[in-house]
Amino acid sequence: MKEIIIPVEFANAVDFYGVNDANLDVMRRKYPGVKIIARGQEIKLIGEPNLVSVLEVKFKTLTDYFEQNGILTPTEVDFLISGQVVPANSVTPGKEPKNGNTPPVDIKDVLVYAPGGLIVRARTPNQKKLVTASEKNDIVFAIGPAGTGKTYTAVALAVRALKNREIRRIILTRPAVEAGENLGFLPGDLKEKIDPYLRPLYDALFDMVPGEKLRTFIESGVIEVAPLAFMRGRTLDNAFVILDEAQNATENQLKMFLTRMGPSAKFIVTGDTTQVDLPRNQPSGLIQATRILKGIEGIEFVTLDATDVVRHRLVREIIGAYHKVSEDKEKKS
Repeated sequence: MKEIIIPVEFANAVDFYGVNDANLDVMRRKYPGVKIIARGQEIKLIGEPNLVSVLEVKFKTLTDYFEQNGILTPTEVDFLISGQVVPANSVTPGKEPKNGNTPPVDIKDVLVYAPGGLIVRARTPNQKKLVTASEKNDIVFAIGPAGTGKTYTAVALAVRALKNREIRRIILTRPAVEAGENLGFLPGDLKEKIDPYLRPLYDALFDMVPGEKLRTFIESGVIEVAPLAFMRGRTLDNAFVILDEAQNATENQLKMFLTRMGPSAKFIVTGDTTQVDLPRNQPSGLIQATRILKGIEGIEFVTLDATDVVRHRLVREIIGAYHKVSEDKEKKS
């Protein structure tokens, strides 16, 4: 026999257990060989060692889900412990699925359970390649046009790694390069000038981490969002580090960034080589990296394209139109 105690670190532990322990009763029916005892802020599991170990993992899945959504129903417990979860667009938190025929999502594909019942997962073949590449390599380059989910998937991987305690902090960075505007003429101090460039990273984080917890993480330095120039001279270790919009990093800047890597760090570099905002005489470090870093063990390049666009359908058409113009120019030259 094996006995373990699982802490339930929620102020509203009763909601986690369900009305009259309804959520726990689902677990008891599924695993009759394990005694499940809930007392205050902890759950005790007693039973055959292998079964208890399996159930411990299942409870980790449930607590992660509850932490992100703030609610857990018996139906959701059933899906989660079966290795599946109902897609977010068919479930209103706290209610049963509207369409019982909606195909479930394999729990292995879920990256993050986000606030409001949102399920963040890789939705296209190339996004799944990005997930697999990150799991197998310490540096991954994700290159593709706008709207293909490069940054969003990368941030989800970072949040998952933090939740799983694989790393101690998340660092998100971007080059502060003007896309047609002049940074110096923007109002405010340095932070107010730079924050608009970092806003897409904040937006992704707010989708995946509850607001109060995110503010706590940022204030304590567990999550850091900063311009690329702020990385100089540092060693980034025990961290999941994302460099976004890397096409606007110069060759020296990208080299500087990559050489900040500590022995226990994970890096993802995202960018779109068709949208370089650097001066004409300043080569893109991302374009150079695609030439000189391929073939190095531990570094993988993943290319996304218009088929991976998950924004409005018109974005795919726009990307296709601009791609055709570029091809026509190359043919003429």
